[in-house]
Amino acid sequence: MGPKEIKILQRKIERIKKDLCDLGDLRPGKLSEQFNVCGKSTCRCKDKDNPQKHGPYQQISYTHRGKSKTEFVKNENLKDVEQQIENYVKFKELTSEWVDTALELMRVKKEIDKNADLHQRRCQRKSAKA
Repeated sequence: MGPKEIKILQRKIERIKKDLCDLGDLRPGKLSEQFNVCGKSTCRCKDKDNPQKHGPYQQISYTHRGKSKTEFVKNENLKDVEQQIENYVKFKELTSEWVDTALELMRVKKEIDKNADLHQRRCQRKSAKA
């Protein structure tokens, strides 16, 4: 372990930062397909023999700042929302990887400092004996 490993970890962090900057729009949540029943008593969705619900409709559900939210997604916005969710998942993965790498970097630096301190103490003992 030494300066070479530190440089590798620092380059990895820089790559992660670049990847984060390249993500684009983010949106947490999960998409689901919904079917609804309306309030009209004569509608096909209320048919006693063969009820046919309205839909499918796309819906996104997420929790942000402790509040759960659900929104319908228009078909023309579906691809954008899917990309935003994918970007959010990637964001979470990258930030987790950044933290893991930063912790490893601190561990390596601490180990190097510890070894340097040991080396310095040994040298001091040798010079004191001489």
